[in-house]
Amino acid sequence: MDTISRNTKPNLNAVRARLEQREELLSPFASRSVDSARANPEEPSATRTEFQRDRDRVVHTNSFRRLKHKSQVFVAPQGDHFTTRLTHVIEVSQVGRSIARGLNLNEDLVEAIGLGHDLGHTPFGHIGEDVLNQMLADGFHHSRHSVRLITQLEKDGKGLNLTEHVIDGIRNHSKPEGQFLSRSAVVSLSLEAQIVRISDALAYLAHDILDALRSDYIKPEDLPVEAVEALGERHSQRVDAVVRDVVESSWDCTGEIDVEDSTVEGEEKPWIRMSPELGNIVTDLRVFMFERFYHPISASVEGRKAAAIVGVLFEHFNRKPELIPAWLRELSGSTDRAAADYVCGMTDNYALMMAEQVKPGLSDGVFQGRI
Repeated sequence: MDTISRNTKPNLNAVRARLEQREELLSPFASRSVDSARANPEEPSATRTEFQRDRDRVVHTNSFRRLKHKSQVFVAPQGDHFTTRLTHVIEVSQVGRSIARGLNLNEDLVEAIGLGHDLGHTPFGHIGEDVLNQMLADGFHHSRHSVRLITQLEKDGKGLNLTEHVIDGIRNHSKPEGQFLSRSAVVSLSLEAQIVRISDALAYLAHDILDALRSDYIKPEDLPVEAVEALGERHSQRVDAVVRDVVESSWDCTGEIDVEDSTVEGEEKPWIRMSPELGNIVTDLRVFMFERFYHPISASVEGRKAAAIVGVLFEHFNRKPELIPAWLRELSGSTDRAAADYVCGMTDNYALMMAEQVKPGLSDGVFQGRI
């Protein structure tokens, strides 16, 4: 006899109902998919929550696929084990889910924001971003462009129609250089968005230290002594130490203890944070990485070449907008924005190839000392 009666048709909507019931077991401070909203209302999925649908939509975009060939720190990295923008967002998602699970918050929302937060990065990472920011009258920032992609440009102009929870988390994930851990910086964000914001920094510090050591850009003895003592010497130790600290320090977010000293304008609102001791160590380590790794990479021969490539490509397509796909020109509204949208969508490799067509020899030196 069949396991399921021939006269019984499975009710797949019961799958989503079961998933939504599980969300009721989350912290009282957690976001719930039943409370989410889209700009254009849609029929619910039978087998997924709204945040799970958002995660899937992000993963299946062209922008997400291109991240595998976009720089994290090193320009067009040649080594197979260096971090790319794709492996970065995966690691952010992993760190974020670990924190969300520990605090009984919504893992699906964290994953959707984490995987989508860097879709708007230019080729060559922050190097390319800085160039476009100087060239556009209203500036350029990858977090704003990530929102632009998911709301307007993806799917040939249809956008992804993601929930406001996910869009808001992507829009607000960026952090200033220097001190970035404060209640005031995250007071308006969901706890899940706060998790991605802090996980982004924790993940890139961990894997960028690994890349810096692997490349001999810095030596183990160069790392701040306090950071090594607090976080350990291995990548796994660093990740474990920061995740444990965030979970322990943010335990009131679980709703399992009384919220103390968490009142903001009369409202009790716990927030995602680190202990003051480890938070200061991580902040100092982040400053060290900017001074000893990120800024020197940008100022290196390959960094300057990468910046020149993005500048030349932007100017080229700004002068010849007819080379930009018609649908993108129409959506972008202005020639300079269309040129920025087009260049931003390029991978490192495609930008290098296009640069040689526009100005032969422009990419000479990009791989100096590496091949």
